[in-house]
Amino acid sequence: MFSKAIITFVISLAATSGVSWMLSAACQRIRDPEAVSVDSTGLGPSAGLAAKVVNAYPKLTFSAPVEYTHANDGTNRVFVVEQAGRIRVFDNNPNAASAGTYLDIRNKVSYGGEMGLLGLAFHPDFKQNGFFYVNYTKDKPRETIVSRFKASSTNSSEVDPGSEVILFRFSQPYSNHNGGKVLFGPDGYLYVSTGDGGSGGDPQNNGQNRSSWLGKILRVDVNSTEKGHYGIPNDNPFKGNKEGYREEIFAYGLRNPWRVSFDEKGQLWAGDVGQNEIEEVDIVTKGGNYGWRIKEGKADYNSKDTKASDLVSPIWQYSHSNGDVSITGGIVYRGAANPDLRGKYVYGDFASGRVWALTPDGTKAANNQEIISRAGSVSAFGEDQKNELYICDYGEGRILKFASN
Repeated sequence: MFSKAIITFVISLAATSGVSWMLSAACQRIRDPEAVSVDSTGLGPSAGLAAKVVNAYPKLTFSAPVEYTHANDGTNRVFVVEQAGRIRVFDNNPNAASAGTYLDIRNKVSYGGEMGLLGLAFHPDFKQNGFFYVNYTKDKPRETIVSRFKASSTNSSEVDPGSEVILFRFSQPYSNHNGGKVLFGPDGYLYVSTGDGGSGGDPQNNGQNRSSWLGKILRVDVNSTEKGHYGIPNDNPFKGNKEGYREEIFAYGLRNPWRVSFDEKGQLWAGDVGQNEIEEVDIVTKGGNYGWRIKEGKADYNSKDTKASDLVSPIWQYSHSNGDVSITGGIVYRGAANPDLRGKYVYGDFASGRVWALTPDGTKAANNQEIISRAGSVSAFGEDQKNELYICDYGEGRILKFASN
């Protein structure tokens, strides 16, 4: 059975206004346990590529999982982020019977709706320095915090919350659209996704305001002390500008890029949650303006805004007409268990539970196929150290794995 939190999370991930019908759709899925069931045989697609998911760790459950990752430290450990403020750690074994608490900062985190502990990224040199980075929200005042913690050793089973060093913080005008992803790029820099600040329709026009932290992909050098505990990469598009733009900005014009990822080519993919009508997939490039709130996907949204001529269109978009209303950005698959998926961008929809595989052709989509009809409330995709693909099922507290064909 889904918790009350899942209803709140579904609604807040999508538009704040104009989606009263979404609640009934979400509740229908809550009333229908068959719609999110996954058994030991896996859940296959209704059409398209052959794919199935199974419960990766049948003996484990988690509270509102929003991230699954590993430390690339040569161990077999994996980590699950629980939205309330805990990071769980355990051996990547289907028979795992317990998950330890790696970090507990629930006393620092404001949790509810889209607020909470939202992202985790391990430093590329974690084995040497023990550093990892998180993104969370706090209240009074309401802010996003991006900070660093330090494990005393690579094999530490628990990390001291007192080891926190805050890189930067910024105000959140509303409780929704917090973005939340942190990840390292192939260039060694830390990337951070931020939402437009919330409410509906971006009332403060943060997406287009390059003086704001909000509605952006940020990019910083955590090995620099230029700004205290981080620096600005020399090739950031607005470094040294005289207009008052934030130098941390890598790209802008985004509404709520809840989950982003890099592929093997170094391309940055984002699933940007839409307003009333359109969800979009973007390939994010340095200095790119992805249109919000001028555009929702490829469609005009706010006719009062200046029509910039340099907007970057999504590689793919879909409408809300089939009950798919809140995109969860995915990962370009690079594992070995499902060769038919290799090189395809696998992503899903939080509300409907559907999962698709998009085949890219440069910066265009060659085709898009449904591969799983229902996979629970898809809050995030993750990889283990072998690049195999997993799904966080937020409502049931499970981690699902793409099984071998």
